[in-house]
Formats: sequence, C-alpha cells, structure tokens
Amino acid sequence: MSDSVPKVEIVRRPQEGDVTDVMGGSARWEVTVHEHGLVALLDVMPRFVPVGKTADFAIVQAARVSYGLGTKQVNEDRGLIRYLARHRHTTPFEMVEFKFHHVMPIFVARQWIRHRTANVNEYSARYSVVKDRFYRPSMESIRQQSATNRQGGDQPADVSTAEDFLRYLEATEAHYAEYEQMLEKGVARELARIGLPLSVYTEWYWKIDLHNLFHFLSLRMDPHAQREIRDYASAMFALIQPIVPIAAEAFLDYQLNAMTLSGLEIEALRSGQRPATENNRELAEWEEKKNRLGLE
Repeated sequence: MSDSVPKVEIVRRPQEGDVTDVMGGSARWEVTVHEHGLVALLDVMPRFVPVGKTADFAIVQAARVSYGLGTKQVNEDRGLIRYLARHRHTTPFEMVEFKFHHVMPIFVARQWIRHRTANVNEYSARYSVVKDRFYRPSMESIRQQSATNRQGGDQPADVSTAEDFLRYLEATEAHYAEYEQMLEKGVARELARIGLPLSVYTEWYWKIDLHNLFHFLSLRMDPHAQREIRDYASAMFALIQPIVPIAAEAFLDYQLNAMTLSGLEIEALRSGQRPATENNRELAEWEEKKNRLGLE
C-alpha cells in the first residue's frame, strides 16, 4: 500500500439481534408492464432489518438520532412516520433507497428522465443493437386529444381512427428491418438507431431514495399523468408497498389522495364565492377540487 494512504483499523461488529431480509431472499421482484415492459426491484437499502420490522425502521431510526434513541414499537413508529409525512419533514425518508431495472418505450423514458433526482444508467444504442421490441397500444387505449389539456388525451378515439393509428405504428415498426440492413452494411450503430421510432424500447438501472420516489409517484400516479407512465408508476408502488408499508400508507393519505388549496381557494371556501381570479385554468381547477370534495 502506498505510504500516502494511511492504514485504518476496521472493527466489524455483529448484528444486535436477529435480522430479516426485506426482500425475503429474492434476487429481484418483477412486474410486467404492457407486452414488453418491465419494472424490477433489484435491491433496497436497508436490505436487512430487525425481525418484526420493515424498511420503515430506517426512517424512524434517522428521525430519532438527534435524541439518541433507537427504534421503538411498531405502533409508535407508525405515528412518527405519519407525523413526518404530514409536516413534510422529508430528510428521514431519504434513508431508504431502491434500485430498479426498468424496460419501457423511449417516449415514456423521455418523460421519466425529467425527474433528475435518481441515479440512472441507460442501455446504450451506440454500443449495442436495439432490440426488436415496440410498444403498441390496444384499440381501447388510443385516445383523442383533450380539448382542455394540451399535454394529453382523454376520450377514446373512434374505431376507424384507432385502426388507422395502429396501421401507422405498424408501418413505423417496419423500419426495424431497414435498421438491421444498415447495420449489416456497416453503418455505425450510433447513426443507424436514429431512424427508429419512439415506440421502441430502452432500459436502464434507476436508483432513488424514498423521499424523491414519493415525489415521482405523486406526479406519475396522478390521473392527469399519461396513462402509459402511470402503469409503470403503479407497478413501482406495488413493489415498494410491502417494503415500507407505513410510509406507503402515509404517502397515499397525505400526498396521492390529498389536495392542496391555494390562499384564494381557502378564501372561496370561507366566503362561498368563486376564487378572486380571472384565470380560467385556476377556475377550472377549483371546480375540479369542489367536485372531489362533494361541494356544489
């Protein structure tokens, strides 16, 4: 060893009691999404927790560190985690991390990568040949452009239009054969790929802490998110729910199934009048919230 690197004595201490693997000894948990897609949970930190605990244990351990206290009973842990979630004390949730393997269409990946709080390593089509996998929606999931939401669609397209769209996708997928021909002729992989459509699949490894994962899920499980990415988000939530059941319950109660009221909306509730704004989008959002609350 170089003289510039000091020797350090490492003390290896045993566990202070019996522990259990939160993934039950499995190498990975998998959920199939659509025909070719995949969400796989590869690893969790902490992977091993005291018997009778879940990975929620790491959240309360971090929250109590300033008091010099260890973990307590599960019912007390639940109350603390729910308090942290309600009051947006998010740092303890960062003590839990998840590592996923995702396989998804490129158009989904390009929405996904906007969430910049994860560590990502994607399959490279410069080094490797793109696989012959394409996303093709069912007839029922082909949607018309929404009249009120510029980002998405809501109502199903008519049968004739849906059939035309599927033929269009079939024609774009046919370019894969030409992609293979270009590779055989010696065209560089990094160039040959550019003719492939956004429906072709990519994949990556994706690691994120629980706080940022909940933020991702709150946006991508929301009914306003694109249906295809909602399917992936729902699969991820199903995988983490048994790992952090208390935190997952708090997420549903205080984020996903909750709503935020603006100052204008609170005043409208008090006065019984509409919000003091002329912004049509704000007014439409207020009407949507009133419907959720069961208010006329």
